[in-house]
Amino acid sequence: MYLLEELADKYKRISIVGMAKNAGKTTALNYLIEEAMDEGLTLGVTSTGRDGESTDLVTGTEKPRVFLDTGTIVSVPTQLYELADAGLEIVRMTEYGTSLGQIMLCRVASSGYVQVAGPVINAQHIDMCEEMLALGADLVLIDGAIDRKSIAAPGTSDAIILSTGAVLSRKLSKVVEETAHTAALYRLPVLEDGPERKILEEEHEGDRIILVGDGEGRELQRATGLGAGRYLDGEIDEKTTHIYVPGAFTNSVVEDINPRKLKNITFVLRDPTKIFIDKTAWGRLSKRGMRVQVLENIRVAAITVNPVAPAGYSFDHREMMEAVQEAVPDIPVIDVML
Repeated sequence: MYLLEELADKYKRISIVGMAKNAGKTTALNYLIEEAMDEGLTLGVTSTGRDGESTDLVTGTEKPRVFLDTGTIVSVPTQLYELADAGLEIVRMTEYGTSLGQIMLCRVASSGYVQVAGPVINAQHIDMCEEMLALGADLVLIDGAIDRKSIAAPGTSDAIILSTGAVLSRKLSKVVEETAHTAALYRLPVLEDGPERKILEEEHEGDRIILVGDGEGRELQRATGLGAGRYLDGEIDEKTTHIYVPGAFTNSVVEDINPRKLKNITFVLRDPTKIFIDKTAWGRLSKRGMRVQVLENIRVAAITVNPVAPAGYSFDHREMMEAVQEAVPDIPVIDVML
């Protein structure tokens, strides 16, 4: 299965998001790069962290290097420029600074290995991706750092590729459940056009918790939902239908709300990257009546699976791929190692 030809016509910017370190994110990136080379597509490649080094700087484990073809447009900080095996032509020195120096936009003049890094601010990534496209890239791939959920946020890219792997658990069923849960969260239902959405989008700036009901919005003097459960329980009245939470959506937002009230309201988030509730707690709260919608969800363009864990255990390639595909039948699933 050629993954890139399924995506290149639909999207211009794709973020690769790993569910855990060693889930196969860089392997997925290399797979797409190889396909682009085969198909004659010009890529833009950047990262929210650092990628392409031979050894993981945190764990000390071996990592796949990143090989780029001639013509690829890549973001490289000044301190990593001399480490490239590829010949790099500097197109422009950007104003984006990192701990590894200023980011340069380079064009690969001769193929080889490159260590890639990009801006740390999402808005800068958006601007840089647009510049890569203007320089002739057919598609921009953004390698997402594992601790940066925000790289999956709508607006940063057109869609994501979710990389999952055996590293999540020694039980295949657990890996499948976690993967399906994450995909479901990213695709939560969007709040439909109507008076409630209009209130949230037009009448408020969105930096406070907002209670909506009876065609009106009531702004609370809290910018976060952390520890807000009891406070919200006292503020919810019989008219309340929706509660907008602008920041992190955690257990503490929900767990102290009376279940009878909980069943009558819908929480609204800006996007799914605001969710910090694990699968077990999510299931428990959903049984109590919790409903969640978003102003904008995330397009999951594909899921890649890595059946091999650094700890030395692995799953059968086809068994894992087929199990994940069965759990998310409407998303293409591919084992890039097969």
